[in-house]
Amino acid sequence: MQKFIQSSLDYIEQNLKTEITVTELAQAAGYSAGHYCRLFGREIGLSVAAYILKRRLDHALIKISEGRKAIDVVLEYGFDTYAGFYKAFVKMYGCSPKKYLGIYKNKKSEVLFMHGINEIKTILGNWDISKDLKIEDVTHTDWETQEKSEWQTWQIGDGYYIKTSERSKMIRSIKIAKALKKQGLDSEFLPIPTKSGADYLDGENIFLLTKKIGELPNNRPLSDDEIGRLENNGLREKYASNLGQAVAKIHKALKLIQHDIKPYEGNLYEPCKDMIPKIKEANLGISEEFFADYTETFGKLYPKLPKQLIHGNLCGDCAVYDETGEVICVKSFEFENVSHARIFDITWCAGEINAQPDIDLYLKTLKEIIKGYNSINPLTDEEKQAFYYVICATYINGFGYFDESMDLHSRGNKALIFLAENREMFLNLI
Repeated sequence: MQKFIQSSLDYIEQNLKTEITVTELAQAAGYSAGHYCRLFGREIGLSVAAYILKRRLDHALIKISEGRKAIDVVLEYGFDTYAGFYKAFVKMYGCSPKKYLGIYKNKKSEVLFMHGINEIKTILGNWDISKDLKIEDVTHTDWETQEKSEWQTWQIGDGYYIKTSERSKMIRSIKIAKALKKQGLDSEFLPIPTKSGADYLDGENIFLLTKKIGELPNNRPLSDDEIGRLENNGLREKYASNLGQAVAKIHKALKLIQHDIKPYEGNLYEPCKDMIPKIKEANLGISEEFFADYTETFGKLYPKLPKQLIHGNLCGDCAVYDETGEVICVKSFEFENVSHARIFDITWCAGEINAQPDIDLYLKTLKEIIKGYNSINPLTDEEKQAFYYVICATYINGFGYFDESMDLHSRGNKALIFLAENREMFLNLI
């Protein structure tokens, strides 16, 4: 874990009874608020606000279990009423404080135990599927640290997974999956009910059985070769449009549950404005006219853009299509806990400009994605005007993220130069 993250966690632990702001945490770490929140979310798996709430819930519960008067404790930790504390706890952990204490007894924090194959065989008996299916531990290992992921995962036969992790993360993932299902999309955390009808097996850890995305009955994801042949067959437009519709459905789902997720408030414009002087110093040959237009036009547009919890890392291969070209599933739904302009997801899922061998094809694909999105979740006039500037924001922000020796840095610079020289091409997208 990075030192500044550990310092933040220590500070939060020492100040849970007082107001803690993202600004003070970011300043102490030496980052902008937006970049700090992004790093925190990737490291911890929760937004800053969600993590602080979680620790306040944990500490309050410990004090109550030690015999202190409940109302006094919850007021100390910033809750207006015990009912407010209780509601927040159930949303976070999926059970009452009393039940949680019954499960974890004297433990001050939940520990994820690593389970063996034989134990999983027993656990699997809670679902109505064959007991003879092969069980394989497929828990992800970080290639740099060689540490096992906090998500422990087993593949069951060819079509299922059993997953477990820290309770609050499991509850959050199930909420997202169920919200997506209401929009007609399956996902990798959609629960298969147990024999009792429950969404998951609830014990010392939560266990979730899901279908393997991409191997649902009669459906599978497209291979890279198949996607590459779509243009020749005249089908790329259909798939791109359907992907846009899927992004719109994802946004509808996330908007309904964003209050439970507690995303941090991101900002695309301010970090870019701060980065522009550094880009000018690099002498990339980009005109002053581009920077002036970006600062003035996007500065006026950005406050008017609809903002909500977004995915933050959508790409074309996040979708699983059926044989008719309809998107039926969302895979790899590990999103950044950020609330900002929803059209960021639309521009991102078309792919990186600097990775496209054919810019005309890129623009055609993006145009169809936009069209599909607009048919489900209508865009505002300001959003239509802002697409070019949101695409630029990706590369302006990226200028400060990558070391100059990295290939991503030079590729990003080339993309930004291209964007600056071809403004009209992008402004005519819609």
